[in-house]
Amino acid sequence: MREITCAILADRGYRVLEAADSEEALRVFGTNAASVDLLLTDVVMPGKVPGREMAESVQSLRPDVRVVFMSGYTDNSIVHHGRLADGVHLIGKPIKREQLARKVAEVLGTAAVLVAGAGKIVPLRPRRDA
Repeated sequence: MREITCAILADRGYRVLEAADSEEALRVFGTNAASVDLLLTDVVMPGKVPGREMAESVQSLRPDVRVVFMSGYTDNSIVHHGRLADGVHLIGKPIKREQLARKVAEVLGTAAVLVAGAGKIVPLRPRRDA
């Protein structure tokens, strides 16, 4: 899932950083914090830090970083009584290529991004060579 998500975003011109688990994602973010615009993360992440907590950690350092959660099921840490918490962006799995592209563009509003998906962190920026 991570490889496909990264390929879709890279094909759309974003610079993507990825990580194998939540701890690595936080390290990657720490090294690249200034260039991260969006975090795409699974609600259930491999590693010791759940996706919601990882997103909170990222936003405590950079409140302007936008976050999109991915999930194969609804989770009370994201959805409350069938409704998303204010400001939460969620995309359900399985994800279609166009659905992902639309959600990232919507959340970024055509700005640059960082994404961490399916247990990986991925910062996205338009490619300079494109």
